[in-house]
Amino acid sequence: MLGHRLSAAAAAAIAIVLAASTAAAHAFLDHASPAVGSTVPGAPSAVTMWFTQQLEPAFTTATVTDAGGKSVASGAAQVDPKDPTELRVPLKPLPPGTYSVSWHALSVDTHTTEGHFTFAVAGR
Repeated sequence: MLGHRLSAAAAAAIAIVLAASTAAAHAFLDHASPAVGSTVPGAPSAVTMWFTQQLEPAFTTATVTDAGGKSVASGAAQVDPKDPTELRVPLKPLPPGTYSVSWHALSVDTHTTEGHFTFAVAGR
């Protein structure tokens, strides 16, 4: 009976470790520039995001929109070939206001994640 309890405990521990490593395998947003929820004094030329895993460029994207939902990107979102954890969206010149960033990422291990954040450009 003690052996059965140890086997069950070992199986439970293995399941917990596997679940934790699976969760860690997703490409989550680590940080961004402009920072999530920040107000910047001047308009950035791009939104750059760094993720916790390498991204699959063909299936990773992001959009940046103004308060009216209109895209303010000047080009497509691109994963940096030198740093596959970095996703960059070039921007048009931005007037003061609040902007929304939505992203969808596929990590190279085939797990998908998505998220949303805002940043603001201060008025002069």
